[in-house]
Amino acid sequence: MSPLDAVFDHAAMAAPRIRDLLPIYRDLLGGTVDIGGDNQRVGYRAVQLTYHDGSRVELMEPLHGSAFLDSFLRRHPSGGLHHVTFKVTSMDRALSVLREQGYAVHGASDADPTWSEVFLHPREAFGTLVQIAQPGPGHTEKTPVDLEALLAGAGPNGTGVPSP
Repeated sequence: MSPLDAVFDHAAMAAPRIRDLLPIYRDLLGGTVDIGGDNQRVGYRAVQLTYHDGSRVELMEPLHGSAFLDSFLRRHPSGGLHHVTFKVTSMDRALSVLREQGYAVHGASDADPTWSEVFLHPREAFGTLVQIAQPGPGHTEKTPVDLEALLAGAGPNGTGVPSP
């Protein structure tokens, strides 16, 4: 057992357009579109694909006018691995262990009472952003999404602006 009691949840790939990621992660590797939507507060659109063994990959693109993925896409113009997510059963315990072991945590978020998260910066995690999250009371995975509606900007929390 890890000191954080962490369980791998998913890997997230970011690119200028989700459509550019679909030929590999959906068509070639067989992912099935599962959940997704727009995160207007942060500035990205995402869809998660699920594979036959239950593993998941998240595909992300910036929302129109958002600067959220700008620095990442400057370093990786075609896109690439944006982050990996691990879920924990206790964020308080995770924060304590991380700090005891000398890690600086970033982005502590309590904006959503159903989801707590912190991040290890890529400088501390060998080049990859590591998200550590704890689903809270009332957290549910979003309802299944229609990919074309999502890309048209009409998915959950949709901005109404189509993907590029």
